[in-house]
Amino acid sequence: MIKNKKIFVLGMGRSGVSVAKLLSKDNHVLITDMKNDNLEEIRMLENMGINVIITKDQVEIFDDTYDYVVKNPGIKLDHPVVLEAQKHKIPVITELEVAYMYLPKVKIIGITGSNGKTTTTTIAYEMLKAASKPVHLAGNIGIPLCNMIDEIKKDDILVVEISSHQLANLDKFKCDINVLTNLSEVHLDHFGNYENYKNTKMKIFKNIQKDDLAILNKSDQEVYNRTKNLNCKKLYFSSQEKADICIENQAIVFDKKPIVELSDIRVKGSHNYENIMAAILIAKQFDVSNTVIKEVLGNFAGVKHRNEFVKKLNGREFYNDSKATNVKSTITALKSFDTDVILIMGGLDRKHSFDELKPYLSHTKHIVCYGETKQRIEKFAKECNIDVTVTDTLEEATKAAYNLSKENDTILLSPACASWDQFKDFEQRGDEFKKVVEEL
Repeated sequence: MIKNKKIFVLGMGRSGVSVAKLLSKDNHVLITDMKNDNLEEIRMLENMGINVIITKDQVEIFDDTYDYVVKNPGIKLDHPVVLEAQKHKIPVITELEVAYMYLPKVKIIGITGSNGKTTTTTIAYEMLKAASKPVHLAGNIGIPLCNMIDEIKKDDILVVEISSHQLANLDKFKCDINVLTNLSEVHLDHFGNYENYKNTKMKIFKNIQKDDLAILNKSDQEVYNRTKNLNCKKLYFSSQEKADICIENQAIVFDKKPIVELSDIRVKGSHNYENIMAAILIAKQFDVSNTVIKEVLGNFAGVKHRNEFVKKLNGREFYNDSKATNVKSTITALKSFDTDVILIMGGLDRKHSFDELKPYLSHTKHIVCYGETKQRIEKFAKECNIDVTVTDTLEEATKAAYNLSKENDTILLSPACASWDQFKDFEQRGDEFKKVVEEL
């Protein structure tokens, strides 16, 4: 718990606002952002005694009298305030680290990885909830842990999705069960290079102890090599080879016993089966029955904004995969369709390559691009000999995709880019896409 300290909260996203509210009870808190036109939110924070300053020169209002800087995860590690704080040896932490200081004794399940985090987190939570366990869902999934401190009781279970951005500034935070789904080249604009990104992901194991558990993807060579010397209990999942939980005879098998037939699982694809296996390994640590597991998997239709079916209109099917903020996620989406696809791509330009998509574009007959990356995507589409249409906004791109489509086509929003050039997050982007589709 933090008391009688001077706190500088950098960024007014969800986590920044939630941590400012929690800390304001016992501390002097300043929160700042470059832009915020939500006057109601600003008034609410000021009424709680929080000093709110909207300015592009945040380093100008910072000095060495602060005890902590709490950084919104998406803010880069070389931000002037972060560098100034480090110069004065002022701790730079995130909302998740603050929340950890306020928790009673609980079981924490931390889930990270380049892809599959949200699906794994959601399924694990649904299994534990269906088994009537005292479970809470939080983290990068869109629910700041600081918002939930008053609800959490001793011996509760927390299922927490943890992003690389959150891991970068964790210190004492520790999980009892640590899940690493996979590793691939994403967020290089934030971390500079792949090695820095992988090292950051490994911070989930920073405070791991002998009695803790690591749940790991055996078939991901990066994950396997980087975790084989962890001094803790390890359980492996794989959709490709023998593991503690794996696929045999068209069923998911754990401890040499079939748990669920693949035909009884509502979401399909090897990537989903891997997420499910990781979630089952979590559930089994809390003695969740096979009956409950089967029931959840029979009802689970997928995560919002992840290959989410929107509607069928004049013979065209629309899918919202706004959560595909990197190329690997878009590959996963493209592998799900064997119909002609009109692919909508675009967003924040992280200077990442789109070349990995090339082997998966056999059903893509047209690419519609928008946003900061539109020129680079146009060049990429032409290299692939795929027709391309360039637009400025997602609304224009969606309408163009519909006008270009024919009956039985799939119109897929799977941007392969972050949303922050035009939207506050991928959820807002996905909601905008669905809104435009509904208005067609």
